[in-house]
Amino acid sequence: MKRIITVQDISCVGKCSLTVALPVISAMGVEACVLPTAVLSTHTAFKGFTFRDLTSDLSAIAEHWKNEKIRFDAIYTGYLGSFEQIDLIHSLIKDFGNGGTRIIVDPCMGDNGSLYSGFTKDFALAMAGLCAKAEVIVPNLTEASYMLGIPYVEKGYTKEYIEDLLKKLAGLGARRVILKGVSFDDKKLGIVSYDSESEKITWYFHEKMPQSFHGTGDIFASVLTGVLVRGLKLDEACRLAADFVVESIKATLSHKDYNWYGVDFETPLASLRGACDEAIQSHGLPRTSCSQ
Repeated sequence: MKRIITVQDISCVGKCSLTVALPVISAMGVEACVLPTAVLSTHTAFKGFTFRDLTSDLSAIAEHWKNEKIRFDAIYTGYLGSFEQIDLIHSLIKDFGNGGTRIIVDPCMGDNGSLYSGFTKDFALAMAGLCAKAEVIVPNLTEASYMLGIPYVEKGYTKEYIEDLLKKLAGLGARRVILKGVSFDDKKLGIVSYDSESEKITWYFHEKMPQSFHGTGDIFASVLTGVLVRGLKLDEACRLAADFVVESIKATLSHKDYNWYGVDFETPLASLRGACDEAIQSHGLPRTSCSQ
């Protein structure tokens, strides 16, 4: 069985970060290990949430793993809350990123043209430095613009603009770039991927849902990481991840009294493993591979 270490916070209530990554990655037949950066009573859309920073524990945890000679097939990072945490991920990649370990960075720090509360332009540049160490990065348009230090363009952009943006992001150092939230009309939402080695750009558009929810980016990145580690190519991984997000939103909207703070990814979760296995078999890939 493949083994992933995912580094991000955990909200005790609210479907995001580790409460998404753990079940989603596990459901795909991949071992999910965690390095929690903080514990929150709820995610930050709630008022009055509690917060405990775990930065001081991260190095000791990683040192224990080194002593036990534990290795990982992938390191997947989500929301990181400080410069110190970014520095610690650099160390984690140095210590555990050898022997074919895949590095996937979701630079969670902003949306809709603005950085999240507490983040600065300098933090975005530090995140760009972390993305330079990654094989795959998964920014949205906001995060892309801040990491590149260019103005955010909300709409009216062209296909050529997006393709240039992808190449500039790859110029940070990541070999493969996935840009989320691309749209040219009110009916479709797109995922665009770029492989700098083959120079292949792949577009995938799906139905734009009538409502947005917290945590969908975490769901996308978690599915993406799981299927990449199991051996699927980038474009196929993007399609599976995007389709699962759509199915999760549809499941949420089917409930009259759905939660405003997160999507019902649990309902379609059972079908995710089947879709993953089917895609694996169609490409003639092995069903499992053991980690030591």
